[in-house]
Amino acid sequence: MPDHSLTLLWSLSVSIKDFGALLGSLGVKWLADSYGRRNSILIVNCLSVVGACLMFASKARKSFEVLIMGRLVFGLFCGLVMSLNPLYIQEVSPTNLRGAFATLNQVSFASGILVGMVAGLETVLGTEHDWAMMLSLSLILALAQYLVLPFCPESPRYLLINCGKESEAEAALLRLRGHTDTVFAELEEMKEEAAHTQTGVTVHEFFKKRSYRLPIIIVLIINLGSQLSGFNAIINYSTRMFQARFDEAKYLTLGVGAVNVTFTLVAFFLMERAGRRRLLLTGFISIAVCNVLMTIIDSVLHLVAELRSLQVLVVFCLISAYELGPGPISWFIAAELFDQPGRPIAMAFTSMLNWGGKFVLALLFPPLLKLCGAYVYLLFMTVALFAFIFTWFRLPETKGRTFDDIAEEFRGAEGIPLYKPGFNTFT
Repeated sequence: MPDHSLTLLWSLSVSIKDFGALLGSLGVKWLADSYGRRNSILIVNCLSVVGACLMFASKARKSFEVLIMGRLVFGLFCGLVMSLNPLYIQEVSPTNLRGAFATLNQVSFASGILVGMVAGLETVLGTEHDWAMMLSLSLILALAQYLVLPFCPESPRYLLINCGKESEAEAALLRLRGHTDTVFAELEEMKEEAAHTQTGVTVHEFFKKRSYRLPIIIVLIINLGSQLSGFNAIINYSTRMFQARFDEAKYLTLGVGAVNVTFTLVAFFLMERAGRRRLLLTGFISIAVCNVLMTIIDSVLHLVAELRSLQVLVVFCLISAYELGPGPISWFIAAELFDQPGRPIAMAFTSMLNWGGKFVLALLFPPLLKLCGAYVYLLFMTVALFAFIFTWFRLPETKGRTFDDIAEEFRGAEGIPLYKPGFNTFT
């Protein structure tokens, strides 16, 4: 097979997962509203099983078509579950720990990336003989979820607000909280939210509804700011970047994965202390600074080779800044900004933006790097800086606030005023 055909097949095999995830995002609302949050996760889990089996079978069949189909099916799973997971977690978590628990979804995501990096080493499973086993490792966790998740309660908010099943919602809350006083207070808060919201929202109504306009723009800016600020380019091309300057580049790439996991854990512990706004603002401005430094270092690296170690440090700093705020928060902020009827569509929108951003960047970064050279990082800097400015002026703090309290800030108005005492402050 000609080299250009092999390159095309490799590119298709890699990018088809993100494309599948983009398509999978379209089914989030229908599944979440029709079958519930927990049951939807169990349903889409079968896609993970099918995808893993197809990828494993592709080696025995010696068929790249089966491999690509397996990656596509697994991508559909990723697009659905990366919205359904934070949606379920947010709705079953207590208000004071909601953001921290939602961050655990990103911790798992980053841990999966690190495990994949380790499994891909030639000394582990990254060999001609074992690569199919490496691609089917997700089967273990998929089967484990089928054994564990059925014992978890359905979302009480879904049971009460969507289905009107107050007794079942109360039973689910009692299993989750264990204290009748807490259960009574949360039930009253849910009933109050139900009184303020309509029973359902179509996709057309979602984008036309007046009170949803600003939250939609916030979700758009934060998600595109996260995906197009350089993180995904670094993650996808870090090995190639390091190979040009270091003999053991693969181990530096493992360092990227380790830093990725470490700072998602840092975000977990800081989420309910620092709040969403502060972590997002710190993350975006730090990413912008790192991209400026990447431009400077990349521009003079051929003159001062000793700067290569500094470049590695800047890469690690950029990864840290991303996972400190924009990475985890971009996946769950939509669930906090919208009321119950709009929440599933908002999470589907989030998933489409995240996976669409990854897909576009995977396609555009190589030609942009060839065209702009080191100055490509200035494009990422511009995106991060714009996201920082918009977040500073428009994002309300959601830490420790009920869903209804947050929705009230947008309800019946064009948006939040540009200035409100105690609102647009860094503290």
